[in-house]
Amino acid sequence: MRGTYLFPKDGQAFVSQAAPAVATLYMDMTTVAASTAAPRSLLDLTLAELEREFVASGLSPTHARTLWRALHADLAADLSAVPNFLPPLRRWLAAHLGDGRRFFIDAPEETADIASTDGLTRKFLFRLGDGQTIETVLMGFKGRHTACLSTQAGCAMGCVFCATGQMGFVRHLRPGEIVAQVRQAELALRAAGHDGLRNLVLMGMGEPLHNYDAVMTALEIITDRRGLNIGPGRITISTVGVVPGILRLAEEQRPYHLAVSLHGATEEERSALVPASRRWPLAELMAACRTYFAQTGRRIFFEWTLIAGANDSPAQAGRLAALLVGLDSHVNLIPLNSTGGFAGTATSNMAAKAFQKVLQAAGIPSTIRQRRGIDVAAGCGQLRADRSLE
Repeated sequence: MRGTYLFPKDGQAFVSQAAPAVATLYMDMTTVAASTAAPRSLLDLTLAELEREFVASGLSPTHARTLWRALHADLAADLSAVPNFLPPLRRWLAAHLGDGRRFFIDAPEETADIASTDGLTRKFLFRLGDGQTIETVLMGFKGRHTACLSTQAGCAMGCVFCATGQMGFVRHLRPGEIVAQVRQAELALRAAGHDGLRNLVLMGMGEPLHNYDAVMTALEIITDRRGLNIGPGRITISTVGVVPGILRLAEEQRPYHLAVSLHGATEEERSALVPASRRWPLAELMAACRTYFAQTGRRIFFEWTLIAGANDSPAQAGRLAALLVGLDSHVNLIPLNSTGGFAGTATSNMAAKAFQKVLQAAGIPSTIRQRRGIDVAAGCGQLRADRSLE
């Protein structure tokens, strides 16, 4: 199957160090026992879950930790070539990993790697095991690299200026499919002689809080210090305003940064751009943000896509400033990126600075977002898993 496995199909490499009769008996017994369960990706499992799998097989959790390091720290492409696997681990892998067995490893097929003329941005098109495609963006900055991850194939939120929203919703990604994007980005950086990823933004295809459980599991895996080891403080979750998800982040005290896409400071203005506002009205969203801030004390980042003549006037900036009174907030101003499916145009640089000046006068910090990868449709709102890139 394309884009699914990173393991030899026959699994025999792992039993070479075992007595043939013992290895065959072990494989037969454990394979039959696992045959009734649907195959899972090892990348879907947290370390604690992986340890439980090994204990259930009668093995020490030490072997799980060895496998975890190979998968998430060393990013091993061929587990049969890892030199420090002891015979019990090799037998477990032979019995459990591969075609027809209980586990596989997500290895999305890279069908395109497009470099922007800015010299710092790359967009990857990945085909998943079921043929669905997603996009991941790798961005270079001075002294660091950031990956923009997708959390769904398509998106159900329908923001009118977003190419993914124009696609519609296909399905949620599993934790392993999110983790696999980080692995692929890390491997690309290593191949180019760069240091690893410093930051992650969940701002690619999909609404992260619509796929809450899978996203949180993926982030637990990604932040584990014994593996990929990307600090929670360097991860930002962007939401269009899924109120139950925001409240759950607050209740669970999740340590990630929260970014909320506003784009309008009145219900009428926002709902014209963000259909999800009809499900979670602006007043309800802002109440959730205030609850989040009260419970966590964490700054909230607000995203505002600047669309000429629609939401870029000083008066609208004043309404935004009034909306954010009492919150520790930072506003990211994002000039609209063309998607082909929306008739709006980006605000001028002069209008963007005038908008920002109103926020500054109100004491609200803001940044006019640097536009990156626009020529390869890798900018904010442009991701759509374009098969024409294949």
